[in-house]
Amino acid sequence: MPVTDRLRPSSKERRQLRPLLRPLDELARGSDHLFAAHLAYDDARGIRQSLPKYLFAGPGDSRTYLRVGIFAGVHGDEESGVLAAVEFLVRLQDEPERARGYELFVYPVCNVDGYVENSRWTRNGLDLNREFWKGSAETEAQILERQLHKLHFNGIISLHSDDTSAGLYGFVKGHELTCHVLEPALEEAGRFLPRNFDKSIDNFEANNGIIERGYEGILTAPPEQNPKPFEIVFETPHHAPVDLQVAAHLAALQTILDRFKVLISEGQDI
Repeated sequence: MPVTDRLRPSSKERRQLRPLLRPLDELARGSDHLFAAHLAYDDARGIRQSLPKYLFAGPGDSRTYLRVGIFAGVHGDEESGVLAAVEFLVRLQDEPERARGYELFVYPVCNVDGYVENSRWTRNGLDLNREFWKGSAETEAQILERQLHKLHFNGIISLHSDDTSAGLYGFVKGHELTCHVLEPALEEAGRFLPRNFDKSIDNFEANNGIIERGYEGILTAPPEQNPKPFEIVFETPHHAPVDLQVAAHLAALQTILDRFKVLISEGQDI
C-alpha cells in the first residue's frame, strides 16, 4: 500500500504535519541518498515552526549533478501535490537509480499553516503563490526565496491542482527545452487523467494543455538568475479522485526528470 494511502485525512479534519513526514524522516535516518534538512523559523505569533525540506542525492558523479527543486503545498488545500511529493521520495528511496544524475531538493509543504488548516491561504489570508519576488512580508515566501537564491536550480517543478479545470495542464518558462519536457509529461500523466485541451485555461492562451505565460508573484527562479532553469507548474484537476491526481503527479515528475536529462546529455538543438 502506498504511504500516502495511510496518510490521507478526511476533508473535514484538521491536518497533522508530523504523521505526513514521519515516514520520510525515518527513512532519512538510515539512508545513503535521502536527507532531512527542515528549515526552522518563527511564525508571526513567535511560535517555532519548521518548513519541510528533503534532499535526495541520486547515484552518479556529484560534480555533474543536475539540481532540481520540487515544490508542493504552496496552496494548503491542494493535497494531491503534497502526497505525491512524499510518495515520490519514498519510491526513490526504494529505487535510487530513478534519480541518477540528480540532486533533488523537495519541499512537500510550502504553506505549512495552509496545509494544517486545509486552506488555500497563508495564516495572513494571502495567496502565497502571488508573493514571490515582491518584497513580501510573508515568512514562507522569504524562506523559499533564500533557498532559490542559494541553490541556483537547473530546474523548478511546482505541483498544483486547479478546481476550475477538468483536465491536466501546465505552465512553462525559462529554459528553451521546457516545452519539450512538459509535453511527454502530460502524455504520460494522461494515462491516469484527461488533458485539458481548451484554447484558454485559467484566462491564459493554451496550446494542447501548455501555457507559456503566468501570474505575477508565483514561485519561480530569481529574476536575475542566468542561465535560466527549466520551470514547470504541473496542474491536476482538483475535483478528480485524489489517488488519480497523485498518480498523475508521480508520472509527470519522473517523466520530466528522465526527459530533461536525456535532452541535456544529447545536447539537442531544439
